[in-house]
Amino acid sequence: MRFTTYTDYSLRVLMHLAQSNAGTTTISELSDFYQISRNHLVKVVHHLGLLGYIETTRGRAGGLKLAKPANQIKLGDLIEQTEPDDNLLDCLTPGNTSCVIDKQCRLKGILSSAKVDFIKGLNQYSLQDFSKPRLKTENLFKTVAIEAI
Repeated sequence: MRFTTYTDYSLRVLMHLAQSNAGTTTISELSDFYQISRNHLVKVVHHLGLLGYIETTRGRAGGLKLAKPANQIKLGDLIEQTEPDDNLLDCLTPGNTSCVIDKQCRLKGILSSAKVDFIKGLNQYSLQDFSKPRLKTENLFKTVAIEAI
């Protein structure tokens, strides 16, 4: 299973907000930091707000912050909500009857079970678990600068 760029951006936004220690962040700050299109981030942030993961405040002193504690945001749930088509095969899409061996196929049950187990495994981790940086941010920039040389 490969996650979409949309899910990648969703994870980055939430990780950044979790690391900001309850402060607010703007879409422009996220765009600059991650070098991601502001327009893409607007869509991601809007969707994360609708899902209840973040709160947004408009205006001069506005910004984004987590709507609930990072330890309550489960990775598997987030993946399920941000992946538009998480079916491993076309025949797993509800209502798809195009496969001629559909009635005899046991692969569908195996893959469906594996997907449930995958999400269950991811739900063992919360945003708090994977948002702790390995390096302090200033050390990250030093590492990137050294690797660029």
